[in-house]
Amino acid sequence: MSTFPVSPYVEVGGLVYFARMIDKIRLHARGDLLAGFQENLGIALDGRCCSHLGVAYPALRARVLAGGTDAEIFAWCQQTGRTLTEHDLLIWNGFAPKRGWRDDASANLIKHKAAAGLGHRDDIETFFAFFEVDEGRAPR
Repeated sequence: MSTFPVSPYVEVGGLVYFARMIDKIRLHARGDLLAGFQENLGIALDGRCCSHLGVAYPALRARVLAGGTDAEIFAWCQQTGRTLTEHDLLIWNGFAPKRGWRDDASANLIKHKAAAGLGHRDDIETFFAFFEVDEGRAPR
């Protein structure tokens, strides 16, 4: 069993990153989430995703720990927060995969790459690409 969360590119309900966020919640609850992932639980992309969904992270965490499939938890978010339109999906799916590329998170991405020994990798321009490479998957 991997202690890495699923790829941020995995979609649930047409939304990227959501599966990764709930996978991190499950891994953390089992004690299987690596320490480096724990510092950003509920903040960073987790926080932005929850904000986009209109749900509070603690409420989402409680719902995930209550059980259910990724699709059921996404449906709960749609009922509890706000129903995402195709336009909302387009906005999130355009924003999240580019996070760290020429934006206010770029310096943080550079820091994370250096700490992981990937500072020399000019092909890693986003956090999604960093997650893929750092976790042993091929970048997209």
